[in-house]
Amino acid sequence: MSYRVTVTARFEAAHNLLDYEGGPEPLHGHSYRVEAVLEAEKLQQYDLAVDFVPAKRALEVIAKELDYSYINEHPAFAGRNTSVENLARHFAERLEASGALGWARVAEVTVWEGPENRATYRPPAPR
Repeated sequence: MSYRVTVTARFEAAHNLLDYEGGPEPLHGHSYRVEAVLEAEKLQQYDLAVDFVPAKRALEVIAKELDYSYINEHPAFAGRNTSVENLARHFAERLEASGALGWARVAEVTVWEGPENRATYRPPAPR
């Protein structure tokens, strides 16, 4: 791929890992930041690889669903831990399915859990 564009969103939420060594961890909250790296092989309409406006809007819509919530209660996490790894995959899959990326695709999504800890998910390359 030739071009990479990054859009970001933020949200505040509570969670706890239910399947964790020693039992469930205590309920706690974080300030999350999500960075979605989008890529396109070439410039398209208007000499853009990715149009920031619809891409960022789509990412913010997904973040808004989790903002000021208890993430464990979101249907996407039924039976799964609300780890940043699973959050990153959730954002990547939802963003890819949103239809807002035009000719681009999700290269990777990084979710920051506070200012220091993060996890990145890279979807499999299309065949």
